[in-house]
Amino acid sequence: MSSKLNIFKKGSLDITPLLIPVIPFGIIIGVVGMELGFGPYVTYGTSLIMFAGSAQIVLIQLMSAGASTIVSLTSVTVVNSRHLLYGAVLSEYLDKLNFMWKVFLSYFTSDQSFAVSYKYFKVNKSNINSHYHLLGSGFTLWLTWQISTITGILLGSIIPEELGLSFAIPLTFISLLVQEFRKLDHVIVMLVSGIIAIFAYNVPFKAYIIVASVSALVVAAIITKFRTIK
Repeated sequence: MSSKLNIFKKGSLDITPLLIPVIPFGIIIGVVGMELGFGPYVTYGTSLIMFAGSAQIVLIQLMSAGASTIVSLTSVTVVNSRHLLYGAVLSEYLDKLNFMWKVFLSYFTSDQSFAVSYKYFKVNKSNINSHYHLLGSGFTLWLTWQISTITGILLGSIIPEELGLSFAIPLTFISLLVQEFRKLDHVIVMLVSGIIAIFAYNVPFKAYIIVASVSALVVAAIITKFRTIK
């Protein structure tokens, strides 16, 4: 039990530095959800059920713009498709766990918890309790995200609508993209996605995000294939 607890604590400690940008992001989710009229229960429900920052923003933005449920959910699925890769990578280290453990850990797996726990798994592959590291990192991030969202909801309920804080959504995505500007192939994919989103804006059912996302994935695959051949 002591070993499991220590590994859990290490996971929690390892992810702590990555919580700094998570806190304002979670607050933005809460504030914007209230600003766009979703109410405290629906806004918090996205954090409790989905627990996926960028996907939550996409869902809130699309639904507030009048997109259909099918388009909104499909867009969220596309945004979260990277978790298929996370699962495939982690399966090597979690294959001996039972089904319920895998489902439980998948809920707490995020970009940050995957990054820190995958690093730990590679070094401690023989440790049968290594999955407690992912539980520790994932739960710590989850708890921080929930508290941040609730804080944003409380702030959003008292901030005047005249401030128009819905602009925080595009600003949040821009901040996520800035760090990718240093890589040419990433810039190409972003440009293609942005241009197609603009030209496909009038596609029925507000499906322009899906069209742009799929196009970006195709371009990324072509670039990756070209670099592999080269």
